[in-house]
Amino acid sequence: MSDKRQSNHRGHNILLENREKLSITGVEHVHNYNSEQIVLDSVAGIITIKGRELDIKKLNLEDGNISIDGNIDSLIYSEHHNLSTKSSNILSKIFK
Repeated sequence: MSDKRQSNHRGHNILLENREKLSITGVEHVHNYNSEQIVLDSVAGIITIKGRELDIKKLNLEDGNISIDGNIDSLIYSEHHNLSTKSSNILSKIFK
């Protein structure tokens, strides 16, 4: 619990260079990724990164840093609870 409290005090920054190089601080967890979408949890909420040829070049969860190369099309923030709500909605539709 103290680790979670410490990570909440961590800063959060995004640096996007020419829509090709993305650096994010304050990253806590990577939920999933492929060459077109990366979903991660940050101290500021869930971030969904969409694009083409996305590649995680550097990931250090201890420091909370990620570096991504590729063609970045969008960055979308959502609240922490939306990811679990979305998953439960999908499961409820499957098992109706």
